[in-house]
Amino acid sequence: MKELLCIVLAYLIGSIPSALIISRKFFGIDIRDYGSGNMGATNTFRVLGSKYGTIVMIMDILKGVIAVALFNFLPYYHSSELLRTNFMIGLGLAAVIGHIFPIFANFKGGKGVATLFGMILAVQPVVAISCVGVFLLVLYLTRYVSLSSILAALFLPISVLWIWNEHEPLYRIFALLVAALVIFTHQKNIGRILRGVESRVPILKHRDKRKSRRRND
Repeated sequence: MKELLCIVLAYLIGSIPSALIISRKFFGIDIRDYGSGNMGATNTFRVLGSKYGTIVMIMDILKGVIAVALFNFLPYYHSSELLRTNFMIGLGLAAVIGHIFPIFANFKGGKGVATLFGMILAVQPVVAISCVGVFLLVLYLTRYVSLSSILAALFLPISVLWIWNEHEPLYRIFALLVAALVIFTHQKNIGRILRGVESRVPILKHRDKRKSRRRND
């Protein structure tokens, strides 16, 4: 019963509509009416800029971290690493589902990548840091948050299965499912990238201006 209550609470935490709160509070708009229509950090970067996109991303990451931390309310999970890991994954997934289908925003949310990262950060920090390294590198090179998210998600099972060689079966299955989920939720982004019409986030403008000046000289 206590586990079920924690799962429900994790879902409610994930349902907190970070992007919607920020867009309404500071701009008086519903972020879902603009850009891709998603209530996530990527669309916030695209519509509201890097400052507010970063705020939303941090808030969404914290949802995953806090949801996973709920296992601490059940002390007996501290005595078994296997049970603890499985329960932490369950809590994190509940938060991700809450982000994608938020009860506080008519079940129309985001794609869950930032909350997924927060979940992985809480469950396995080293793997999470390696994934964020891939994310930042791709973002620096392309300025596509969507492509950065996809490649970071694909790196997750590579990291779990081969680089760090995690032995927990549920964790290995989870890593594969995360990669599949991110690809599934980014199908439209993949199409736009292939057509060359995907929006780039408004960062690294000074780098782009320098490149433009060099080409014009």
